[in-house]
Amino acid sequence: MTAGREGSREGSLQAPTRHAVPWREAEFRDAAALDKELERVYDICHGCRRCVSLCHAFPTLFDLVDESSTMEVDGVAKSDYMKVVDHCYLCDLCYMTKCPYVPPHEWNVDFPHLMLRAKAQKFRRGGTRFRDRVLTATDVVGSLAGIPVVAQIVNAANKMPPVRKLLESALGIHADAVVPEYHSRTARKRVAGRVRRQIEATPTEQTRGKVALFVTCYGNRNEPSAVEDLVAVFEHNGIPVTLVPQERCCGMPKLELGDLETIETLKDFNVPKLAQMVDEGYDIIAPIPSCVLMFKQEIPLLFPEDPLVLKVKKAMYDPFEYLMLRHRAGALKTDFRNGLGKVSYHVPCHQRVQNIGLKTRDVLQLVPETTIDVIERCSGHDGTYAVKSEYHKISMKIAGPVVSRVQQSGCDHYVSDCPMAGHQIENGLKEGRHPESPFSLLRHAYGI
Repeated sequence: MTAGREGSREGSLQAPTRHAVPWREAEFRDAAALDKELERVYDICHGCRRCVSLCHAFPTLFDLVDESSTMEVDGVAKSDYMKVVDHCYLCDLCYMTKCPYVPPHEWNVDFPHLMLRAKAQKFRRGGTRFRDRVLTATDVVGSLAGIPVVAQIVNAANKMPPVRKLLESALGIHADAVVPEYHSRTARKRVAGRVRRQIEATPTEQTRGKVALFVTCYGNRNEPSAVEDLVAVFEHNGIPVTLVPQERCCGMPKLELGDLETIETLKDFNVPKLAQMVDEGYDIIAPIPSCVLMFKQEIPLLFPEDPLVLKVKKAMYDPFEYLMLRHRAGALKTDFRNGLGKVSYHVPCHQRVQNIGLKTRDVLQLVPETTIDVIERCSGHDGTYAVKSEYHKISMKIAGPVVSRVQQSGCDHYVSDCPMAGHQIENGLKEGRHPESPFSLLRHAYGI
């Protein structure tokens, strides 16, 4: 065992402690200090190897070690360290579910935050491709692609093999990857016309009984019908829904790029508006798990001293987490009219690491004549990873076990809280069967 792996295991059985990201400190940006820490943590990971099945970052690391002259980390060229980083999409599962050396263990391993540090340095050095900047500019791309007529042209072009081949050669977006459809009639337009402010709020011990909806880029432009279904379900349960007056991207795509300065800009726009909604008596929900996680965990870890950030963190809920809290307080309607049969339910990584349990499953199981087959494995999508030419085949390999479970289940419906994961599964199935939204299934169960 090398020096980097020496030490006791004291603390490994304690609950993990997540430290804030010191991204403004000089050492965080120092290349030599980064290489030293990468070597230390890579050495610990090499000696453990528990995370080999989670994503492609760990097999990449272990292959580099096993193929080196020493078969240890000291035999791996430092110039190859970023090959591991490029395969990490910050799902946090290694930290939350696998690693025995996370804080308070003395080895203090936080693999995702180390990968974020490396991505941030790469971004500051100008090592990010133009394609990656475009893919993570969700506000801009959505606004342009969602223009009436333009949306139809973009959607049609994305289904044409010659266009996709051209897109692959020009930008590096894989021709076989599923890319989202764009809608000019956005969720904000649809929901604004039906939000019922006159519903009387019914607070419980843990919920205020009225919510402000952070629609999200993807929910607004790409999955507006799912957002409509979410609002319908909440209104059916006597929960008033109002839109956050203005919003921009939550920042998750930029986090995965390492663009921390842009995250700060987005935080400065979104958080005061969300905090104002909290001051007006609202809880906050968002339809996409990654966006919920951003406000619950990632932004607070980047800006731990910002009181508005902490206020929003306390008020942010996953929608099904919120509904289950209402159910436990006896405030959720169970007047279901339609059973759902057998549902294959994929749990996204960014929902699993919220530590809220399987709340979507718990709510759907309330519906009579319904069975839920839970799949807790990564879909390999990550928002942008699966569409990149160099990673698409790897992403589909990661999704393979999920796709197989859905194929073998004989399910009536398959769903994921993350619509992008749902489309990744659809791409693997190649059956012409489309994923559904859990909000849509619940709305159907209510018959509303």
